[in-house]
Amino acid sequence: MNNAWQAPLEQSLNASIKQQTRLGGGDFADSRRVTLSDGGQIFVKTHADPPPCFFSTEATGLTWLRNTQTVPTPNVLWVSDEPPCLALEWINEGSRVAHGEHELGARLAELHQQPFECFGRPDRRTTGSLAVPNEPSHDWVSFYRDQRIEPLLRLSEERGALPQNTRRLIASLLDQLDAFAPPSAPPALVHGDLWAGNRIVDTAGVSWIIDPAAHGNHREFDLAMMRLFGGYDAACFSAYQEAYPLDDDWQQRVPLFQLAPLMVHAIKFGGHYAAATHEAVKSFV
Repeated sequence: MNNAWQAPLEQSLNASIKQQTRLGGGDFADSRRVTLSDGGQIFVKTHADPPPCFFSTEATGLTWLRNTQTVPTPNVLWVSDEPPCLALEWINEGSRVAHGEHELGARLAELHQQPFECFGRPDRRTTGSLAVPNEPSHDWVSFYRDQRIEPLLRLSEERGALPQNTRRLIASLLDQLDAFAPPSAPPALVHGDLWAGNRIVDTAGVSWIIDPAAHGNHREFDLAMMRLFGGYDAACFSAYQEAYPLDDDWQQRVPLFQLAPLMVHAIKFGGHYAAATHEAVKSFV
């Protein structure tokens, strides 16, 4: 195991590492709980060969989210791309409680009302293990078409992840994406990968969000991702709707916003995700 990150991390934190415990979960990085010489614990992620600037991009996203002072986000303690490593404050996990679900929905509504300068990312950094592009755009249609669906469509063909008829339907959707787009809205800062596994509930029942693919997008993207795999209570969505009501036809667009993450999962994991991608695009063409 390459621990080239250990010495610079210890120097940065002015503490030595006494113990490391590998953690499960995640499909990309090597995660561990690290106990320091002062008795404190931190969360550390590493990777043998990540995409360029992978951890510094994630750290920037975490900082963007944390600086909104809306949904709790762990503090970045140290980040390096060479050697690849990201160290965060440790969150002691607890159990979900009813008031915590309501609070999460209200805080997500606050997050999505924060101004963001573009769709995509101003630093143009790619996100995720597939390195999807994030070139800045000032309209949602061109962003979602050019920076999400088209690159994923090419990748799905290269890797044989989707059958030809599904790819043909997706290409047809791209030609008429304007017709299905949400009402014009300024870009919102979104988490970008908000499935339930990227939410931690602490011992006080407070929800924290981790592992972002943060960028500017329409706010319905996060909410569609939350519904894709479940794990969020109805109280969370009700609190969001109360604080920041969605447009009347938002439900019709859920499959549209789920299309990109479904394509990502089809490319990475195969299996039933190809069929789920086909069902999503069939809602529109």
